[in-house]
Amino acid sequence: MQKQSFIEKLSAAVWKNLANPDANTGTEKINYTYLLTRSIQACKTNPEYIYVPLKEIAPADLPKSKKLLTDGFACEVRCQNVYLTTGYAGSKNGSRDRAAELAVRLLQKSVEVRVVHYKPIVEFIDAQFEAYLQEELKIKRVLHNYHDTRIHACLYFIAPTGHSLKSLDLVTMKKLDSKVNIIPIIAKSDAISKSELTKFKIKITSELVSNGVQIYQFPTDDESVAEINGTMNAHLPFAVIGSTEELKIGNKMMKARQYPWGTVQVENEAHCDFVKLREMLIRVNMEDLREQTHTRHYELYRRCKLEEMGFKDTDPDSKPFSLQETYEAKRNEFLGELQKKEEAMRQMFVQRVKEKEAELKEAEKELHEKFDRLKKLHQDEKKKLEDKKKSLDDEVNAFKQRKTAAELLQSQAQQAGGSQTLKRDKERKK
Repeated sequence: MQKQSFIEKLSAAVWKNLANPDANTGTEKINYTYLLTRSIQACKTNPEYIYVPLKEIAPADLPKSKKLLTDGFACEVRCQNVYLTTGYAGSKNGSRDRAAELAVRLLQKSVEVRVVHYKPIVEFIDAQFEAYLQEELKIKRVLHNYHDTRIHACLYFIAPTGHSLKSLDLVTMKKLDSKVNIIPIIAKSDAISKSELTKFKIKITSELVSNGVQIYQFPTDDESVAEINGTMNAHLPFAVIGSTEELKIGNKMMKARQYPWGTVQVENEAHCDFVKLREMLIRVNMEDLREQTHTRHYELYRRCKLEEMGFKDTDPDSKPFSLQETYEAKRNEFLGELQKKEEAMRQMFVQRVKEKEAELKEAEKELHEKFDRLKKLHQDEKKKLEDKKKSLDDEVNAFKQRKTAAELLQSQAQQAGGSQTLKRDKERKK
């Protein structure tokens, strides 16, 4: 096997996949050394496995200094037939046996790389479009007094690397070119030489065309500005220099940057394209930027939103029809759904009423049964009490009769005793 550093191969694979615009997005630099280190540490090192996948890198293992978003993008690391050994001589299998904990074979696995991306920018632009659309959809709209906050131009600053565009820049511009007028600008253009700057401009233009990124082109259909706009299109992307410091140059105070080897003037066309950029934006093409925003980018957004709501320009047979027909169709569809929901709710209500009536009838039946039981129990108890009362009355009457008889006997006895006493008294007197 051809000897090559594992780190070099893995690094090449990461770079190759990160160069794919669909792989990731953002503008922050990625710590590739850290990514590679964590990739190796995440590998299963058992040499008996033919396919040893990378484990997913946990967010906690990513660099602490990075500001990570909740949603990221994944790039694929593809390294086939790559081994990391300790340098032992011998066969491939022997090296694997002796370097059991260090031998790694990477075939295919996704490694999560979280970076800052274009999503907040796109959301902000869409929010301005949505505000304008909501104003348009109002019954009483006052667009002539509406404060239009739509974004008419995006100045996309490119780092002056002098080599080529970053894949992150390509992805971001690709996502933005259908939403805003992009004007690419090389920032800090005094950081590279004139010859490098010329080559860099050509390289940027070539990469934008090859990747299908549509930047804003100054219009040439108007004869009054066709010549100047055609010339300025050839200067794209503009190379600019910024400064907040004013220096006295000749008899004038001008924005400039002071270096040991000389002075760079911001508004000197021989030094940078700032004046060209200002003229093209403010004096020549401002209205065209607004028109492009309204007729192209906003209309595309509006069309997509209306299609989401069910309003399309063609019917299923690709035949155009009026908005009134679409409105009536949607209205009828909505009314049909409303009637279905009302019918379903009515059926549900009737069903619940029936269930409630059944519950009430069952409860009423139980109450009647309970009442009958209690009534019967009451009657039985009353009958028992009446029988007991009758028995007691009979006993009382019998007792009274016995008492009367006893009193009668007692009185008779007393009378008999009294007569005998009188008789004895008479006999004594005699």
